Amino acid sequence: MAGRRPTNARTQRARVEQERARLHAARQELHARSVRRRVRDNTVAVVAGALIVVGAIVSQVLHAEATAPAPKPSPTASPTATPQAPTTPAPTVSETPAG
Repeated sequence: MAGRRPTNARTQRARVEQERARLHAARQELHARSVRRRVRDNTVAVVAGALIVVGAIVSQVLHAEATAPAPKPSPTASPTATPQAPTTPAPTVSETPAG
């Protein structure tokens, strides 16, 4: 009789195994939910980041079109001017040596 366990020990062991199986399934479900949440969060972050980048590009394009540079003046023919003499007097050579 030493090899046989009483029936209440077998039922207790079965209950413990069922509880372990239930906890294991709960942990697996929790892990699966957290993985799905991380994937969803990453997807939302990528989409939001892409929208921000696209919005910045569109904003810059619209700003560049709205504030286009002023047109450059076209060259016109002007009368030829004669070069004028310099307005500063030319340095003179002094006759006395510096001393």
